Amino acid sequence: MMNIPFSPPDITQAEIDEVVEVLKTGWITTGPKTKLFEQRIAKMCNTQKAVCLSSQTSCAEMTLRILGIGPGDEVIVPSYTYTASASIIYHVGATPVLIDCKKDSYEMDYEKMEEAITEKTKAIIAVDLAGIVCDYDRIFEAVERKRSLFSPSDNPIQFALGRVIVLSDAAHAFGAQWHGKMCGEIADFTNFSFHAVKNMTTAEGGAATWKEIPGVDSNEIYKKFMLMTLHGQTKDAFAKNKGSSWEYDVVDTQYKCNMPDILSALGIAQLNRYDKMLSRRHELIDKYDEAFKDLPIEVLNHHDDYHRSSGHLYFVRFIGKDSSYRNAFYDRMKEKGVMCNVHFKPLPMFTAYKAKGFDIKDFPNSYNQHKNQLTLPMNTVITDEEADYVIKCFIETIKELG
Repeated sequence: MMNIPFSPPDITQAEIDEVVEVLKTGWITTGPKTKLFEQRIAKMCNTQKAVCLSSQTSCAEMTLRILGIGPGDEVIVPSYTYTASASIIYHVGATPVLIDCKKDSYEMDYEKMEEAITEKTKAIIAVDLAGIVCDYDRIFEAVERKRSLFSPSDNPIQFALGRVIVLSDAAHAFGAQWHGKMCGEIADFTNFSFHAVKNMTTAEGGAATWKEIPGVDSNEIYKKFMLMTLHGQTKDAFAKNKGSSWEYDVVDTQYKCNMPDILSALGIAQLNRYDKMLSRRHELIDKYDEAFKDLPIEVLNHHDDYHRSSGHLYFVRFIGKDSSYRNAFYDRMKEKGVMCNVHFKPLPMFTAYKAKGFDIKDFPNSYNQHKNQLTLPMNTVITDEEADYVIKCFIETIKELG
């Protein structure tokens, strides 16, 4: 029996060498490696700037704060997502408006999303689940049609856009493409995760990118991110160390969520190998797709003429089955040495969201997507032999459980 972990990090000597190089410099917190990493990410995403922070969650929360979103505001978010997509809305004092999935889809119902836009709506957070970019054309059409309802707060970006702001929770989607554009240049603001299980990792970390906004200087947005994520301090440690004076100011009581150079070095090494890692993920996706094509399951479309995912997660749905079947399937695969996962429990199923008044009965499509969903191992450490073993175990279990 083989033992196949769900999502181990793909760490090679290249990553080790980059980190050791940083350790030898004596400068391990935020410094030149992080600035280089930001430049590399911006170049890949076709944006002028990128900001690297401690997580996707910190990137997304800081984005909401820079946009001036807070108490009295509403932010639309899918119910089928991880808690980080919605918890940040509570962090800034705003109110999340959860939207159910479309029937037989993991994406939110865009008609319900558009209906939910009111005078209080300041942003929509879309989620690029499993690394597949969602329908931003439809989202932007909706916010344009509802432009007359938008009431900007005292915030220059809100005034400049003059409509509901579109954010992407792209925690799964770094490197994905959609209609000829890179994830990172599609939504108004995009937030990535580089957590240990992601398709590119810095162990912990994330990045924010944004499109150019007429009348708003991207350098000023970048400076706001820097102030907000280092206590409102006008100089970081590296700038003080290299500058002519220790003197600095604290212009506001802000937050602490910067990315250190050790993690950025890990990310740079990953970025250098990223094209090959992404290609390998799609090889595995094709291998799974071919093996499963005649089985009574549904899988996601990870690539066609219009898009290419980041290959982050391989979802399967067991047609006509319920959660007890899915759970038994998970247990049987685990017994065979194959670790699977489930993505995700809809937010209204969690205690925290129940306590805030949400009920899964109001989100039937999300529940139906969740109840028979399973995620198979998908990573760039797995060998062809191990992938064949996953396939063998999956087909065996289908036959065993019926």
